[in-house]
Amino acid sequence: MAGRRSAGAPRQITGVVEDRHGNLIDIFDPPFYRREFEDAYRFIIDDYVMAEKEIALFLPCAVRKPYSQSPSHRLFRRIIDGALDPTEYQIVIFGTCGTVPAELECMYPYRNYHYMLGKTTDGRVRRDFHRIEVYRLKGFLEKTCDTYRQRLAYCIGPFRKAMVEASEETGIAVDLLPSDPMIERLYDIDCPFPEGSLSMQGYIDEFREGLARLSRSVEKSSPPVIERHDRGRRPLRA
Repeated sequence: MAGRRSAGAPRQITGVVEDRHGNLIDIFDPPFYRREFEDAYRFIIDDYVMAEKEIALFLPCAVRKPYSQSPSHRLFRRIIDGALDPTEYQIVIFGTCGTVPAELECMYPYRNYHYMLGKTTDGRVRRDFHRIEVYRLKGFLEKTCDTYRQRLAYCIGPFRKAMVEASEETGIAVDLLPSDPMIERLYDIDCPFPEGSLSMQGYIDEFREGLARLSRSVEKSSPPVIERHDRGRRPLRA
């Protein structure tokens, strides 16, 4: 069961970070190696029933849990809420956690870990992350190939590379934002994270514009309402 803690190797604290409120957060060893994350992933792939939606929105995981309460996700969700109707989309969190429908963000182990891949300099760990993440994204894309009409991933760095490979290997199209030209424009080799943050204004502007395009696309693909005035019936959808 995904909700049961497995007897994997003990977690080790690899570092400590401070959030904007001054709270210290322990950073543990890579979660993507751990058995409970594979168990949770298999539960989602094998047993969890996804609701059909027009759009899947893939957002990167965050250090603060639950993800929806992190500063970045609050910002992303405000932008999404301003562009799309909640009935139109499904948010999917992906990254070091694997691939998680947003409504499961409080399920163990997704609320019970802290890890930052960006702090990792070990090349083997980064290669392992890519391999494992591509495998998990491919499984999710294949499971939901008929669940969504459109898919958009808002991501940079290693998460983006994994999404690109998973999309290519499955043949399931996933639109990517921010655009490559925008990433190149904001790239700063002197920064610890050269591609910056997804909360940077240039990235956010493209995200908002991309969601607006998706909204217009959904409106065009919706079946028209045909008004019928015979016998006093209410308008029906064709």
